[in-house]
Amino acid sequence: MAVIEKLQKRVKKTPKDVAIIFGVTGLVGKQLLEKLLSRSKWKVYGVARRLETVTSVKKPVHTNPNYHFISCNLVDPFETQTKLSHLHDVTHVFWVTWASEFPLDSIECYEQNKAMMSNAMDSVLPGAKGLKHFSLQTGTKHYVSLQGGSLDHLVKRVCYYDENCPRVETPIGYNFYYGLEDLLKERLAGAVPWSVHRPGLIIGSSRKTVYNFMGSLCVYGSICKYLNLPFVFGGRKECWEEQFVDVSDARLVAKQQIWAATKDSVQSTNGQAFNSINGDGSTWKDIWGAIGDKFGAVVPFEMLSEEFTFAGSMSDKGGVWKEIVKKEGLVETEMEDLANWYFLDALFRCPVKMLGTREKADRLGFTKRYLALDSISHWIDVLRQERLIP
Repeated sequence: MAVIEKLQKRVKKTPKDVAIIFGVTGLVGKQLLEKLLSRSKWKVYGVARRLETVTSVKKPVHTNPNYHFISCNLVDPFETQTKLSHLHDVTHVFWVTWASEFPLDSIECYEQNKAMMSNAMDSVLPGAKGLKHFSLQTGTKHYVSLQGGSLDHLVKRVCYYDENCPRVETPIGYNFYYGLEDLLKERLAGAVPWSVHRPGLIIGSSRKTVYNFMGSLCVYGSICKYLNLPFVFGGRKECWEEQFVDVSDARLVAKQQIWAATKDSVQSTNGQAFNSINGDGSTWKDIWGAIGDKFGAVVPFEMLSEEFTFAGSMSDKGGVWKEIVKKEGLVETEMEDLANWYFLDALFRCPVKMLGTREKADRLGFTKRYLALDSISHWIDVLRQERLIP
């Protein structure tokens, strides 16, 4: 009788679904991993070039028998085939990675990202006979072009982009998001449900992310406190007073992807697109002072400075960051591991609005929301717990 009970328990613990997360060390990839492993029915393959040692998962992931990390350069088709073609038990694919070698909207960026996902699909799909869903993460840049094209006339009339807004056509510029969606539709050929998720500014914790907003913000706030510098917002007045980009908490983005991948009523073999955003209309003017207080930095009366640039003021502070890391006993990092000053400058001087509506996700039952300030405060606490910032 005892033997039968042990066998029954073992059967109950056997994972029913098997996920493969491409970009497992990124902002959303880490959250997908944590949330899937918290459910006993999931086995997870995590794919990235290099393993990230710091993680927000409460238990070390390498001790979880349901997690298998695979180091793989997805740009290399031979390596991808060698390392992934034997994974025949995959039921759910989560694509939350991209290649950042070339400038956005360049033909090189378009072709490399499309080839990378094609390599992965060539390796995994033929053997994944039980595939149930493919989740693709892109972004709200789906609705604009960095090469001068946008739907500004629509923005001024209806204010927010919904998932059915047409693609932006420009004489130059190649949005690789379109290429990935087209590739997914072509390769799945109506046989497997899929979804595409479009977050805005992703708020999370990772050292493997090029456009690392929280890392940049936290390093800036920490240096301001350490040197007693004013915690100013360097950017355009319009970006200070108006919302230009939606905030997307990595927890929300991951939850939405799992929801879309597992809820039968929202699945479609023709694909479902979802804006993956917090749904909070806060501006930087509304919350900047509270963020500065969270760091213990000096918040000046005039917080906006259109002349201030993060690249110009912070790029030479690498030595200061090393002092902070040593003094506070933090995980050893270079300033550039966490901070991208040029990204902050571009973000706070964004020329076009990339704002989406949550109407579709809300209507279909995904109603999770976060306030921008709450998201930022949460992730500051997480980076502190991970000993990445003081």
